[in-house]
Formats: sequence, C-alpha cells, structure tokens
Amino acid sequence: MKLARVAGTVVSTFNSAIFDEQRLLLCDYLTPSGEMEGGYVIAVDTVQAGPGETVLILDEGTSARQIMEVPNGPIRALIVGVIDETHLG
Repeated sequence: MKLARVAGTVVSTFNSAIFDEQRLLLCDYLTPSGEMEGGYVIAVDTVQAGPGETVLILDEGTSARQIMEVPNGPIRALIVGVIDETHLG
C-alpha cells in the first residue's frame, strides 16, 4: 500500500475492455509525511476519488487483479481509500 495524491483523470481512446465503465486516475506518490516522493502511477478508481485528494493505492498487480476479478487483466494498481489525515508517531 502506498500514499498518493490524485493529479487528474486519464483519458484513453483505445484500451482493454476491462476498463470499460472504470475511471483511471493519474496519482503522484507521496512520502508518509505527505510530501511528493517522485514517481506516479495510473490507478483504477474504486472509491470515487477526486483531483487533489490523498488516496491509498494498492500497487500490487496480482492483488489488484484478484479484487477486480480479472486474473489475466492489465491492471497494476487500484485506489482503495481516500485519506482524511495521517499521523506519524
């Protein structure tokens, strides 16, 4: 699991049929303290996240495919939660 901030929506004119009815979001990775880590991922939105929101990303291809129930699908990452706040202890 990784923290990220939604940068925007990804639009594609050609994609796999498993992405029909799915929203793809471009997300920038964050450090645990909320600063930009460098790097990004395109993730399937499962929680209706919006631009600027901090989200929790499941960035493990096999787990993401199991959740989406597509064992051979081209899915690497899912947005599985919106983060309201973080506390480092």
